[in-house]
Amino acid sequence: MPTYEYRCNETGRHFEISYKTYADFDGAVPRSPYTGSTNVTRIIRRVAIARSNSVQLDRIESGDLDALAELENADPQTLGRVMRHFGSQLDEDLGTEFDEVVERLESGQTPEEIERTMPLGGDDVADVGGGGTPIDTSQSIPLIPSTGE
Repeated sequence: MPTYEYRCNETGRHFEISYKTYADFDGAVPRSPYTGSTNVTRIIRRVAIARSNSVQLDRIESGDLDALAELENADPQTLGRVMRHFGSQLDEDLGTEFDEVVERLESGQTPEEIERTMPLGGDDVADVGGGGTPIDTSQSIPLIPSTGE
């Protein structure tokens, strides 16, 4: 059943009208339930467009930064599929921890749940404050070269 939202132009109040068919909508003259007036405006809201995983992956591979930004709010399963896809594109084994994270994401666990239960790594891993991403300090390169003083 199609449902449309309207605004009564006399009162400013919003209301909805549901029609049994699209044909009923085509022939209808909407009236405000508040005033009975036909002085109404149909409200058209933003809509979300669902994209297939392959479209999203193609966008990421083409360098579309918006597609990457969308991953920030993606569900765990989508993150897992993206990680699996890009991990398979590499010529190296990413290790058992990577595989475990991907499997857990695909099963619906959130990144936060996974992070709480996985070890951080070896002795050369340091947290840079505030619960951020661990950094391997064993291969550190100074950002500012020493002046020799």
